Amino acid sequence: MLNFETDRSVLAELVPPGTELDEWEGRTCLSVVGFLFLDTRLLGLPIPFHRDFEEVNLRFYVRRRADGGWRRGVVFVREIVPRAAVAFVARALYGERYLALPMDHVLTLAADKPPRIASASYGWTLRGRPHRLSVWVDGRPAPPAPGSHEQFIAEHHWGYCARRDGATTEYRVDHPPWGLVAASRAELDGDLAALYGERLAEPLRGRPVSAFLADGSEVTVSLGSRLEA
Repeated sequence: MLNFETDRSVLAELVPPGTELDEWEGRTCLSVVGFLFLDTRLLGLPIPFHRDFEEVNLRFYVRRRADGGWRRGVVFVREIVPRAAVAFVARALYGERYLALPMDHVLTLAADKPPRIASASYGWTLRGRPHRLSVWVDGRPAPPAPGSHEQFIAEHHWGYCARRDGATTEYRVDHPPWGLVAASRAELDGDLAALYGERLAEPLRGRPVSAFLADGSEVTVSLGSRLEA
């Protein structure tokens, strides 16, 4: 997870109706996140040749006031996967902005015992140009401190997507808290303007305010519900 600070105005037009930007200590964050999905199932059923795959997404953070308090969630600007069928299903069920591109990932292990991940890298190719998201870490994952920047980034349990008809799709993402380890080095390389547009690419060319690796867990994503404008 590479996290960048940006101006609110950069994201204002992307905020789904019924939600508002969620900030951490007055800072608006934009994140590039790489995931490795394993044993993926749709409605509980495994899909042959579509269970294990990479994803890289660009996201920011919103909240919605509901019965019982605030629901804190994420908005995905763009999600990249290597399988066209995965992108099609995600667009159809959730309206998310998925794009299918050639992808790869590389995980390296340190010589420590028990073994731990020393680096993680996700790559994709757009218009013949390679792109890559990478982190290097020296420690082992640990729970983030309550109220910390790391907890804010990792612990949003709702997803929101603006629909073309002016409504918003809301869905729940359930997982236990993830252990995190800060990156000693992080890189994001490629033609970011071609992928995200110049306005969003500009803050991504700067130094991230934080970068870390999460150990992941089982995750359940609910079917979406419609929020009227």
